[in-house]
Amino acid sequence: MEAVKPAVTPSKSRWVRTLSKVLHLHTAAAGIVPDDGVQKVKPKETEEWNDSKTAKRLSQKFDRLHDDEELERKVASEVLVAKIFATVSAIKAGYAQLQHSQSPYDAEGIQAADRLIISYLKKLSELKQCFLKKQYDPSPERSMILAEIQEQKSISKTFEVMGKKLESQLKLKESEIIFLREKLDECNKQNKLLDKRLNQSGQLSVLDNLHLSGLNPSHFITVLRQTVKSVRSFVRLMIDEMKSADWDINAAASSIERGVVYWKADDKCYAFESFICREMFKGFHLPYFSLLGNSASEGKKLPQVFFERFKELKSVNVKEYLAKKPKSAFAKFCRTKYLQVIHPKMESSFFGNLSIRDTVSSHQFPDTAFVTLFAEMAKRVWLLHCLAFAFEPEASIFQISKGCRFSEVYTESVSEEAFLSSDITTESEPRVSFTVVPGFRIGKTVIQCQVYLSQLKNKVTS
Repeated sequence: MEAVKPAVTPSKSRWVRTLSKVLHLHTAAAGIVPDDGVQKVKPKETEEWNDSKTAKRLSQKFDRLHDDEELERKVASEVLVAKIFATVSAIKAGYAQLQHSQSPYDAEGIQAADRLIISYLKKLSELKQCFLKKQYDPSPERSMILAEIQEQKSISKTFEVMGKKLESQLKLKESEIIFLREKLDECNKQNKLLDKRLNQSGQLSVLDNLHLSGLNPSHFITVLRQTVKSVRSFVRLMIDEMKSADWDINAAASSIERGVVYWKADDKCYAFESFICREMFKGFHLPYFSLLGNSASEGKKLPQVFFERFKELKSVNVKEYLAKKPKSAFAKFCRTKYLQVIHPKMESSFFGNLSIRDTVSSHQFPDTAFVTLFAEMAKRVWLLHCLAFAFEPEASIFQISKGCRFSEVYTESVSEEAFLSSDITTESEPRVSFTVVPGFRIGKTVIQCQVYLSQLKNKVTS
């Protein structure tokens, strides 16, 4: 190419020239390179190719600028949202603190929480204005991190306040539990006191003004009911001790009454009640249970004597009586029956030793719940015995043999299920399995004995 004076190519468009001036690219776009102060002119085709290339580069640069602006707006929006969440979390923490300060009432805590909530509400309003005016944060990365830290702190504060609230509720519940336990203990003490009074006197107080001339079978029935109740109280305690000692209740019941089919599993308690009654009432038909032997004179067997013994023991505390008169007829009866009813293996499994047995054998009665309840039961049986011999002729005792048919005159069923079965027929009607409480006959009056009925042919042993 020949060297010529600098000149402007007439074919360039005004738009290209303007862009070339702005970007200081007019020399490169013209394709003229200085050489010893002389410019070279390129052909027209080369100039057009250079114009197209320049336009393409400019378009790419404008696109990049647009993308950068979009990214900046996105980052600014994320920062704004992070600040909003952090502020809302702070308001929530302040509200939690406000609630916690109300119960128990804390005036300073309420005022501090109130100021905190107001300050963050103002900040939330400021964020709204920034969004509307498009005032973005100049350092978004730092603001994003600070907003996340503030949000986590507010969440931690909220959980801390909730934890304190739960601790307060826990202390309140513990106080309620302590109060209710104390109330329960008080109720239990009152119940034990009432039960003790009932066991000591019960309905026998109606016999305070009783005279031998006015004695009738209804008085005997009253004492019998109290005796049965006392027997059942001791049986419940004995079964509880068996369970605590890991006894097999089913095996124990089967050893007392074999081959019995029970209507319910709980009915096995009647077997233990039958055993206690059988042992406690053994010798009931003999004066003083034949404990005095031939030493008992005929004068001691008079109805008046038995009635006086009944009145003497009726209202006294059994433990005090046994302590004052350890060698009396009743003390001997109580001691003998305890040694008969409570087997050494039973006592050893209940209490781990035979110390109670040794103490009772030495004419003393330890102050334990087990012995006290047994003594109360023995007292009721002894009172019933004395009252039976206060009649003239004396009351007699009887029981029903196993396998006998039910008789409404002589027997009373302790289980109602025996008459509720739909498949009962004449051939399969319930029969007596064993006597639970013996019956009595006073003159022409018959007091039914309590029996357990079972349908041996049709029922399956549980």
